[in-house]
Amino acid sequence: MNAPSPSRRQLVLEPNDARRLSELSGQFHEHIKLIEQQLGVAIHSRGNHLRVEGSGLAVNAAINVLETLYAETGEREHLDAEAVHMLLATLEDGEVDGTEESDKPGSSLHTKRGAIKPRGENQRKYVEALLGNDISFGVGPAGTGKTWLAVAAAVHLLEKDEIRRIMLVRPAVEAGEKLGFLPGDLTEKINPYLRPLYDALYEMLGFERVGKLIEKQVIEIAPLAYMRGRTLNNAFIILDEGQNTTPEQMKMFLTRLGFGSKAVITGDITQVDLPRGQESGLAHALKVLHDVKGIHITRFTSRDVVRHRLVQVIVEAYEAHDKKEEGIKPGGRRTPRDARATDGQDEA
Repeated sequence: MNAPSPSRRQLVLEPNDARRLSELSGQFHEHIKLIEQQLGVAIHSRGNHLRVEGSGLAVNAAINVLETLYAETGEREHLDAEAVHMLLATLEDGEVDGTEESDKPGSSLHTKRGAIKPRGENQRKYVEALLGNDISFGVGPAGTGKTWLAVAAAVHLLEKDEIRRIMLVRPAVEAGEKLGFLPGDLTEKINPYLRPLYDALYEMLGFERVGKLIEKQVIEIAPLAYMRGRTLNNAFIILDEGQNTTPEQMKMFLTRLGFGSKAVITGDITQVDLPRGQESGLAHALKVLHDVKGIHITRFTSRDVVRHRLVQVIVEAYEAHDKKEEGIKPGGRRTPRDARATDGQDEA
């Protein structure tokens, strides 16, 4: 089989703006290096004149990425590595069509700290689901923006007066540690587990405003146990770490939904901290509710990870290991019963 013929294209970026060119390149040329590594091209630059070398398709893809990213530098002060990563992931899925993310429906969520844009097609569909469905699930590995975008959607709707309160909930399950050894009552013990939710709110609304909204109970952050017996109207309710609920807890949570409310459940079914043998309420709900109209399930993969590049590699390595190990008993073969159980988990 013949190797792809080498190609070379020149690209002139206009306007010739030193700040924008620096943002495109990234610190220590990290953005350019990432594009070269992912697409298998070589990029040489002198000012706003770039030369891209590689196979024909890869060169065209690199030109597309460079032009799209340069356009973004005109809209924002800082171009981060996650923007480059997600654009490349979208390109690999064949979804780059020249349309700016900001031109697509449901492309941004507005908070006091500015617009938050989803990265890639999967995040964009997730945002559309958050705004358009009463119940949404965001399922996948850490670093895919499940919780961050859910909080952003809640703040967006609060600012538009479409909801009256935000409820952020987590199950009180210890991830290898014992809550009983921590000082304080249950609320004080659970607060460290709610820190990611606080951090997202602080970044979107500011520390002082979050404090005032919590005082007025416009924002409530609580362990899942506090939800029993309540019905919430005109609220945006987020259940984070949903994989650590039992089926009974998940049913209890889903039936708290009142009029004018939305519920979002996020989690990763590969990171269950429940006692061994206890079925995850998230995995169970995905099987029970997958055909229910009005409920949307967004499934993220390692391709959607927007943290450090190594996080994506680590997630993929664990996924490959789990696929190799699942259903295989030491010194034995996978039984039909094991196969059925594993296949059900895969569907979830």
